[in-house]
Amino acid sequence: MGKRIIARRRGHGSTVYRAPSHRHHGPVKYPPVTIMGTGIVKDITHSPAHTVPVAEVAFENGETYRFLAVDGLMVNSKIHIGENAPIERGNILPLKKIPEGTYVYNIELTPGDGGKLIRSAGSAALVVSMVKDNVILQLPSGKFKTVNGTCRATVGIPAGAGRKEKPFAKAGKKVHAFRSLAKAPFKVSGVAMNPVNHPFGGGSHQHVGRPSTVSAGAWPGQKVGRFSPRRKKLKKR
Repeated sequence: MGKRIIARRRGHGSTVYRAPSHRHHGPVKYPPVTIMGTGIVKDITHSPAHTVPVAEVAFENGETYRFLAVDGLMVNSKIHIGENAPIERGNILPLKKIPEGTYVYNIELTPGDGGKLIRSAGSAALVVSMVKDNVILQLPSGKFKTVNGTCRATVGIPAGAGRKEKPFAKAGKKVHAFRSLAKAPFKVSGVAMNPVNHPFGGGSHQHVGRPSTVSAGAWPGQKVGRFSPRRKKLKKR
């Protein structure tokens, strides 16, 4: 009897393929919308779950929040939150208050969600224009996206942009790095596996050995390869 393919094993959710929760020290997102004012950076730490360093910021109300650090941020720096915050790197403002041509990151998709878009090291979106209550952003991919003007974002470019310049050098380091992200460090093609591990495995040489297309209604262990093309509708004469 064959084994389940790796995608099904990961989807089962066992501890082998689950991100270790003890390495993650709380959420990294914006405070509630009611929190405004000035905070002081107490510490900048490494988070295994993020490519960007995490800044711990203490506010006047005694609460401490964790933000994605902007490039050039230092301990004891000040971070301002609110509509009246100055347009300086590291400050958090609604998009409608940020002028055109400014780089931003950690953008909210809905007001108050804490930041969902552009959260990786070195990536940033460009504020292109404002249309009524919405703001048009240009993403790192070049695609344009329209977001509500009341959504908050951080001015600047996130830190850690040079992380890809340092090679892993050893396979074991990559395994440990991707372990915290619950991602597979290496991906083996199906034709390189044995027949018990994948429907495309086995044979005297690496070849699929069967139709590589599969129907959308196939059972999970069989659903490998490419989906079958949709049937073209015949035009009525």
